[in-house]
Amino acid sequence: MKNHNWKFNYLSKFQNEIDKIKEEGHYRTFNSIERKVGNFPKATRHHNGEMHDIDVWCSNDYLGMSQNKEVIQSMIMAAEKLGAGSGGTRNISGTTQNHILLEEEIAKLHKKERALAFNSGYSANESALKSIISAFDNCLVLSDELNHASLIEGIRGSKKEKAIFKHNDVAHLKKVLKGVSFERPKIIVVESVYSMEADFSPLEDIVEVAQENGALIYLDEVHAVGLYGSSGGGIAEEKGIVEHIDIINGTLAKAFGLAGGYIASTETIVDYVRSFSKGFIFTTSMCPAVAAGSLESIKQVQKKHELRSEFFKNVNFVKEELRKTGIPFLDSGSHIVPVIIGDSKLCKEISDYLLNQHKVYVQPINFPTVPKGTERIRITPTPCHSREVTKNFIESLKDAWFKFMPRISSIAVKQSIQKTTI
Repeated sequence: MKNHNWKFNYLSKFQNEIDKIKEEGHYRTFNSIERKVGNFPKATRHHNGEMHDIDVWCSNDYLGMSQNKEVIQSMIMAAEKLGAGSGGTRNISGTTQNHILLEEEIAKLHKKERALAFNSGYSANESALKSIISAFDNCLVLSDELNHASLIEGIRGSKKEKAIFKHNDVAHLKKVLKGVSFERPKIIVVESVYSMEADFSPLEDIVEVAQENGALIYLDEVHAVGLYGSSGGGIAEEKGIVEHIDIINGTLAKAFGLAGGYIASTETIVDYVRSFSKGFIFTTSMCPAVAAGSLESIKQVQKKHELRSEFFKNVNFVKEELRKTGIPFLDSGSHIVPVIIGDSKLCKEISDYLLNQHKVYVQPINFPTVPKGTERIRITPTPCHSREVTKNFIESLKDAWFKFMPRISSIAVKQSIQKTTI
């Protein structure tokens, strides 16, 4: 057989695309770090054969539950009892009592009849949405323009008609729905907290629109579960509208500190997803130890109200210290603190400068996660960040900000200032 160098032709295409995003500054660098159990946000960075201690300021482990002793112990016990993996899909020997109890606890957390656990929040969104939307021949999907990639992929996979409304713009949503028959199946897809803009969805208004137009609501509570609401059930619980939300998606990987995702809804809807979602049916189930740890974490978070209280105190402290420096940031009232840079290469430079010169780690957020021209660093305080660690970080950020200030997009800064609550 003749060698036509086909590999060169294919591989050159891949390499060209990689080179392109490197040139544009969108190439992602993975920093090798080891968090220190019981000493978070301290971590060890492995770089060029050397190790350095750093402070992590970009973790989604919002409450530090990955470090919780009871959670870790529950995982150890489950692994020693059941082994490392589940051994199969949920219907082929992959359902343990840990999975069942976890789903019961999630359903209780969200005041729903039933829940279903997935290996990630992304797969839960993509698989559940695709199967739910696909159940209706003429379904219209109404999606916020800033919805997460997993929501977008689930909607796209359904191959049903979609309409995108402006971010958090209820008036535009109503306009899109004008003239659509009440009887036509439709589903409104939104997030409760948008992690890049750090703002909240107007859920009460969304509920009103849904009721007026006969629509289901699919709500992504990924960045809210464990933090908001009297029991950590999210924004829908905090606003007292859980009963009006048809399907809730959440994660076990952020405030609960583990890995995995889920949906919670009625018995019928969850059973439908369980029976028709290929992303659920054909995937090896969550490791039993992860299920056990997640179950324990949810219980711990619900009991430890002081942990969430300390979390929000630290969030407010970071914002107060930032205001003193004059560094503008987006503040829409949530726990996420984005500082807009407005240029992908500069965003990476600032992140690298902070890491290499000050030993603080806050990663750049670039396209396609955010639109070009709105690149940012996103600060995520936790209850584990002491006042001393926080002040050190603010001073480090202040140094970087004024060092690179002449190159920071004036438009981006203006946008940031406009959205900053002083």
